[in-house]
Amino acid sequence: MSMTPEQATWFADVFNRVVTNVETALLGKTRVVQLALTALVSDGHLLLEDYPGTGKTSLARAIAQSVRGTSSRIQFTPDLLPGDVTGMSIYDQKRGEFEFHRGPIFASIVLADEINRASPKTQSALLEVMEEGRVTIDGHTHSVGRPFMVIATQNPVEQAGTYRLPEAQLDRFVMKTTLGYPDHRATISILENAGTRSHDSVLPSVISSENVVEMAALAQTVHIEPAVLDYIARLIEATRIAPEVRLGVSVRGALALVRCAKTWAAVQGRHFVLPDDVKALAGPVLTHRLILDPEAEFDGVTPDSVIAQVLIDVAPPAERETVA
Repeated sequence: MSMTPEQATWFADVFNRVVTNVETALLGKTRVVQLALTALVSDGHLLLEDYPGTGKTSLARAIAQSVRGTSSRIQFTPDLLPGDVTGMSIYDQKRGEFEFHRGPIFASIVLADEINRASPKTQSALLEVMEEGRVTIDGHTHSVGRPFMVIATQNPVEQAGTYRLPEAQLDRFVMKTTLGYPDHRATISILENAGTRSHDSVLPSVISSENVVEMAALAQTVHIEPAVLDYIARLIEATRIAPEVRLGVSVRGALALVRCAKTWAAVQGRHFVLPDDVKALAGPVLTHRLILDPEAEFDGVTPDSVIAQVLIDVAPPAERETVA
């Protein structure tokens, strides 16, 4: 069953109310907040590559509070072990059996701060939970529940003592974006409230966690025409044959673009996807999945420029079928 126009209107209204609520803690970042919430409603995860002190922790906490969920923060360091993230089984001498102690990954919104500072072994502990929403310890599977989103950060400047994220892990982030510094007006507003520490403020909840799960299911009923699916497929194929690219976008990336485009259409109050929805999200969804040719990187080519050129080269469908 496809989403109705009335459901699309309701979806957009609720989504925008959550955006407005989160923006009270993160001023002047409407686009980033929209992308983060789109990732959440699309059952995905978000990678933020940004400088320290730009509000990454505030974003994660504000989203969790707005959807009446739980939040946790994991500071990734070289000595962090997989069990410090997922949890571990500890022997209870009184009961004579092992008892599972949950790690900080068991939360609605998990901030994985400076994720590239942990060893590849610890980073790999996130692969299962980010893909399947569960962790397996000693042969026993534990669900983290829904909604569940990892917001991971990495510093683009200080690379000493860091480990590059493996391609398999990058592919599990539905989007990658950046917060950036606030504009002049937002900076003044922040300075006016300098006496209030950000972690002391508590936002009112707008919707419940159950509502987020319902919205996620509803978003995937948005209609998407075969012509738009063909457009997405041609975009993905173009990334694979681009001369500057050594490895193009995977099938997982194509599926992520479809899911996010459906959510983005509902955010606009529509019950069907337009090519413009695909264009609006192609950058955040696809750029981190590209591996460029070393010579192209040396010449200054970036994943953003490759995706921008692909959007120019690949023509969108000219007409849209009538949607009931």
